[in-house]
Amino acid sequence: MKIALLREGKIPADKRVALSPKQCLEVLNQYPGLVLVVQPSPIRKFKDQDYLDLGIVLQEDLSDCDVLIGVKEVPKKDLIPHKTYFYFSHTIKEQPYNKLLLLKMLSLNIRMIDYEVLTNQKSKRLIGFGRYAGIVGCYNGFLAYGKRTSSFSLKPAHLCEDRKELEIELRKIQLEPIKIILTGSGRVGNGILELINIIGIKQVSPDEFLNKSFDQPVFVHLNTLDYNKRINGSASSKSDFYTNPGSYQSDFLKFAKTAEMFIAGHYYASGSPFLFTREDAKSKEFKIRTVADVSCDINGPIACTIQPSTIQNPIYGYNPLTEFIDDYAKPDVIAVMAVDNLPCELPKDSSIDFGAELIKHILPCLLSTDPHKVIERATICENGKLTEQFSYLESYVMDS
Repeated sequence: MKIALLREGKIPADKRVALSPKQCLEVLNQYPGLVLVVQPSPIRKFKDQDYLDLGIVLQEDLSDCDVLIGVKEVPKKDLIPHKTYFYFSHTIKEQPYNKLLLLKMLSLNIRMIDYEVLTNQKSKRLIGFGRYAGIVGCYNGFLAYGKRTSSFSLKPAHLCEDRKELEIELRKIQLEPIKIILTGSGRVGNGILELINIIGIKQVSPDEFLNKSFDQPVFVHLNTLDYNKRINGSASSKSDFYTNPGSYQSDFLKFAKTAEMFIAGHYYASGSPFLFTREDAKSKEFKIRTVADVSCDINGPIACTIQPSTIQNPIYGYNPLTEFIDDYAKPDVIAVMAVDNLPCELPKDSSIDFGAELIKHILPCLLSTDPHKVIERATICENGKLTEQFSYLESYVMDS
């Protein structure tokens, strides 16, 4: 088999790659019969020379390769017929902006394997950039807090060479005894927690958070049932919540009455209650003034996230009274960090982290044996047709 690492062609430019130079060498040593090449790139965080220095072959024309591995969507003009592709296609939720991409892959008889649906037998995702979304999102949250309060100034994450430099920047953080809310227990939530622990902020229980005062900054890590309750007041459980989300209402406001900062890394399922609404944010009791929305669901469960922000301009202000963008330095305006491509800010570290998961969980299924059909279950289309598990996309692609 011959595998190629693709040059990222989506705009805006993405500096990430699926395997670092050292990881390419690791893969070649692990699979002696494999041929692996890298498409040259002027924007990739790892330079072409970094690969050449380790004996990795650069190759522009990939028409003789069997498997092409990228990160983001491949531009339609660059797709090669009859190949196997790995990347985030952003089509499985019927995203309208990628309908033509899926149509093109079908017309070219491409076998498309989407990272988002590479899962184990328990339906747990095997690979992703969520950890670094959490790490960078948490960092940007404190960047926003420092700017809003003028209490400290951090270097933007994308200007840091790597995570090591980012962690050095954390030493500049100076916090009053504020209360911070964290949500999320998956990759994103764990990434947030990882950085919070490096900063050294004390964790307290939900009850302590609501009822005690502290002489130092503290955070609470909320789970789903901490901020959702049954409408009828009866007993609740996670399984019941996931099965009957419409029977629940948000109980988040009691935390918002005492917290200054909220870092959101939870997964929001359609039909679940919003954490807080625009009306909630208008309340004089609503105290949160800095929100880092790592999940970044626009006009969704976090009312102040009304648009994504960018790496270059990561913060905007949301005025709860007008419901429009405003100056986040104003006392009653919420500073919102809602960058939707956070891992791109630390492309070297996030690429290495992603590559480690690719080597551990995915390549053995591709290059050796796949008894649990990991690859098959993540295949969206092949031989010009949608696979059975993604047949629900038929009306999506044909309604053009």
